[in-house]
Amino acid sequence: MRAIVLDRYGSPPDGLELLDVEKPVVGEDEVLVRVRASSVNPVDWHGVTGTPYVARLQGGLRGPKSPSVGVDFAGVVEAIGANVTQFTPGDEVFGGRNGAFAEYVSVRNAIARKPANLTFEEAAAVPVAAITALQGLRDKGTLEPGQKVLVNGASGGVGTFAVQIAKALGAAHVTGVCSTGNVELVRSLGADDVVDYTKQDFTHSAERYDVLLDIAGNRSFSECRRVLSRTGRLVIVGGPKTNKLLAPMPHMAGTVVASLIRSQKAIAFLAKLNREDLAVLRDLLEAGKVTPAIDRQYTLDEAPEALRYLGEGHARAKIVIAV
Repeated sequence: MRAIVLDRYGSPPDGLELLDVEKPVVGEDEVLVRVRASSVNPVDWHGVTGTPYVARLQGGLRGPKSPSVGVDFAGVVEAIGANVTQFTPGDEVFGGRNGAFAEYVSVRNAIARKPANLTFEEAAAVPVAAITALQGLRDKGTLEPGQKVLVNGASGGVGTFAVQIAKALGAAHVTGVCSTGNVELVRSLGADDVVDYTKQDFTHSAERYDVLLDIAGNRSFSECRRVLSRTGRLVIVGGPKTNKLLAPMPHMAGTVVASLIRSQKAIAFLAKLNREDLAVLRDLLEAGKVTPAIDRQYTLDEAPEALRYLGEGHARAKIVIAV
């Protein structure tokens, strides 16, 4: 099969190549999927560039331990292991698995039936970004119906899902923060208010929010708490990328520590892909409450270029790869 392979760390397209590799062997508890589409996430870019450097302790100090690239996928079940009962060959599915920039992946847990009303490209845009938004708002932000939400970084992959998921979870008012060129996109996703950060500082707003999902990670806790309700929660998904050694870790840790003596709390987290949350998202997608927003589409051989585009920091919504 064809797959994008990483042989060394570098700035895309360096170190990436489309090669013929062995097709995965399906295990007893696994599902073999013929991938029809994938999508690009910041986690892919970090894995390819080997940044932050601290991550190399797990991913490989001198070079990547695994040549596989990509996580999000959507496709068709080709074969199932002896212990698999939930899927049969021919089922259309989506999910997450390392090595998704390939024609086949073998998946154990993070897989669910594809939303019937979505194309493979649209479904592939969902897993990592949408699960991050869902877990950030529902689990870490403990969002309740009737509350107010602010999404800082509303035009990116996670942000475009967060605006919609917040509304789907019953938020009474959702404000998105983005740049001038993305205001209409964020408004079209259902945001009640959109703040153009080039013209207005959201931390000086008179509004008070119960949940602030911070994807941009570019403001301190002292700034964010000015717009939080008395018991509001700041959920940190991302942070500054200027620190190549530790990336957003110092910002996240410092923010969490600063909130320890306050009634307003800061929570930093990494999303965990799982079948149950994919099913929750499938229901929201099939009900039309959430719709993937796609910026650009590439082919598998163009995946290195897709990663390069993401790394430039100008992408909005999701970048999709048709396999």
